[in-house]
Amino acid sequence: MIQSLAQLQQLMHYHGAVRLYAKNLPKNNNSKNQVYLGSGFSALNIIPHGDIYNDSDFRAGSKRDRAKAPVSFFWIDETGRYHAPDACMILYPKYPEVRMSGFLKGCSKSPSDLMGYPAVEGRILFFGICDSGDVLGLVVPPESPLAQEFLAHSWDETGVFSEIPFNDITSEKSTKDILLERLKAIYLRNWISSQKLSADGVKIPYSARNGGGYTLEAELGITPNGYSEPDFMGWEVKQYGVADFERFSAKSPVTLMTPEPNGGIYKEKGVEAFLRTYGYADQSGKANRINFGGIYTCHRPSHNMTGLRMVLEGYDQESSKITDLLGGIVLLDRNDRIAASWSFSGIMAHWNRKHAQAAYIPSLFRNPPPEYAYGARILLCEETDFLLFLKALSSGIVYYDPAVKMEHADTVRPSIKRRSQFRVKHQQVTELYHHHEIKDLFDL
Repeated sequence: MIQSLAQLQQLMHYHGAVRLYAKNLPKNNNSKNQVYLGSGFSALNIIPHGDIYNDSDFRAGSKRDRAKAPVSFFWIDETGRYHAPDACMILYPKYPEVRMSGFLKGCSKSPSDLMGYPAVEGRILFFGICDSGDVLGLVVPPESPLAQEFLAHSWDETGVFSEIPFNDITSEKSTKDILLERLKAIYLRNWISSQKLSADGVKIPYSARNGGGYTLEAELGITPNGYSEPDFMGWEVKQYGVADFERFSAKSPVTLMTPEPNGGIYKEKGVEAFLRTYGYADQSGKANRINFGGIYTCHRPSHNMTGLRMVLEGYDQESSKITDLLGGIVLLDRNDRIAASWSFSGIMAHWNRKHAQAAYIPSLFRNPPPEYAYGARILLCEETDFLLFLKALSSGIVYYDPAVKMEHADTVRPSIKRRSQFRVKHQQVTELYHHHEIKDLFDL
């Protein structure tokens, strides 16, 4: 049996874990009552999962509205790892809360003595998070040396989870501490040549004007990719351009995510049909080009050029709860036809992958040659929740700002570029998190 946190880290690391969390389990967290993962949907930011799907139950004349998200879950011990094929997270929008279920069924070697029913108070359940999306589990009884050592420490808390750093336990450095140390080193370098990290880890010059994020990522050792995953040890790292380091006024809004619609004419008939129906001729006079742009919020009337307005279907603004998991973000035309839509399940998965923890770093640019400097005052945001995103969307803080266009529109094979972006003003980004703080690198 694993006796210490150091042994636990070694075992988790051996099986591929890059982040480690723990939860103190009450009696009613067992196979019968499920494992409670917190109120709201913030647990989805911690536990990797598959596509969220609706699992409403209409039997016996009643509706049990919920959604499920499969989890690639494995119990581990010194002898190996054992797949629990039915493991999943269950989302209950009525409360709202998330629970984990199916973690014993079908598993060839599971801790049924500790996780079955009935169960004892004070067990510690450890979660190892792998880059592959696998989740590793190990549970120990309250009297075990490992549980006692865990309880003797003070850990950073994220919702119901305690985060255990993958380093020397005696130092108790969190991923936040490590990130800030790296950012201070970058700040002290002052001006840094614009660059981008190649797939093989080599820094290469980058001359395009959008090099601020690439340069920072290269200094942090982050390779650009198309995956919707956090950048650095579970933290999403975002730089934003400023005119000076005194006022920290961002030059442009924050692009939160760019999910493609998964419903409406946009999806069913294609982007070309959507553009020819709701797009408009390029306003700068470029021939044979059709654009689709504008700002769309839940409080604006139909756009004067596209005729579309945005609504939230299946969400109650007063209670800030999802009332219908089959609903979503919808663009309606003047005849109430759905031009484009994003289902709650689809956009929730997109949001949860990358926004649990975010660091916002101010930057200055000068040219020639293109160089960036990064400021000392860092905005740290933690514990987001998809319900916070919907609340901000319903109040108009988050808005839809598309940049979709079709060039050579008069040909049989037009060129289409799509970018469906949801944005927020930088000064309002904290509305999307339960906790935020400003850290001055001078104080480290």
